[in-house]
Amino acid sequence: MKNYSEIAREYHSGFAKLAGDIPDTAKAFGALVGAATGDGVLSRKVKELIAFGIAITVRCDGCIAAHAAACHEAGATRQEVAEMVGVALLMGGGPSSVYGVEAMRAYDEVAAAKA
Repeated sequence: MKNYSEIAREYHSGFAKLAGDIPDTAKAFGALVGAATGDGVLSRKVKELIAFGIAITVRCDGCIAAHAAACHEAGATRQEVAEMVGVALLMGGGPSSVYGVEAMRAYDEVAAAKA
């Protein structure tokens, strides 16, 4: 079983190191993340659920780790995440079923750590 807390830590430390090499690009990426996921017509929660679903369909462990935490922080419930996984299955087929299970594990791991 994957440890999504560790995957998130490894990503963040790796990105911090990369940001030292490409500070302007990293700063621009951070601004894009904030602009794309902030509340607007769609809430931050809805946007994070969309990003989490995309993470499943592209099969990105680091993205799953990051967006599991972001969904939880944005107030997404386990049932909302489960329904999002259903949409990801629709769009991504069989491989998304594997990563959908991983996404639920990641969300549960984050929720348990915050409890």
